[in-house]
Amino acid sequence: MGQDAYPRWIVARGGHPADPTHAMDRFVLSLARRRRPRVCFVPTASGDAPAYLARFYRIMSRLDCEPSDLTLFERTVADIPRFVAEQDVIYVGGGNTASLLAVWRAHGLDRALRDAWTAGVVLTGVSAGMNCWFSASVTDSFDVTTLAPLSDGLGLLAGSCCPHFDGEPQRRPTYHRCVGAGLLADGWAADDAAGLVFSGTELAEVVTSAPKATAYRVRADGAGGVSEERLAARYLGD
Repeated sequence: MGQDAYPRWIVARGGHPADPTHAMDRFVLSLARRRRPRVCFVPTASGDAPAYLARFYRIMSRLDCEPSDLTLFERTVADIPRFVAEQDVIYVGGGNTASLLAVWRAHGLDRALRDAWTAGVVLTGVSAGMNCWFSASVTDSFDVTTLAPLSDGLGLLAGSCCPHFDGEPQRRPTYHRCVGAGLLADGWAADDAAGLVFSGTELAEVVTSAPKATAYRVRADGAGGVSEERLAARYLGD
């Protein structure tokens, strides 16, 4: 099949709260082009933390998929573009967004991910793994005690984003302030248990693994503030 034979999916997730049913992970796998998808975890934002890798494999062992990982600090994959293109789902973990982007660009993973997405590989991730797909985001990359705008994301999705919208008390006011002041473009915010599902570059739906979780469209109001639209969400449980 040609590179346009499959839809281009990005599932941008606000966080990864405990969910014994793994509803969000199951949903992401259902978008893959293969019945038993090959799922690659990219833990760059955590510095390829071994505990994070172990957690990924524990979760994926309960699902019908073929898990693998791509580490860059002790790199073992010589041909990154080929390896990434062979996957069906790329799952990016949380951590430091700024460091993730710098390391990806040094290894050419940014270009490989764009090409893979165009060819039908599903892209997903939580926290930094949400931020990376957008042009800009709110991050604690530069000081874990302070949130700040970051404006050099991959830009597969236009505008800005904010994960952990209900999980960290400073996320909502900081994102409002940045968008209202023009430091960040209009964008999207997601609760920890919510995922923004983009088909191509258009929002298709919001899915959640918790009944009260959702996502929001946040726009500058032209007077230094913002308008916040709560988006309808589909609960994946029950």
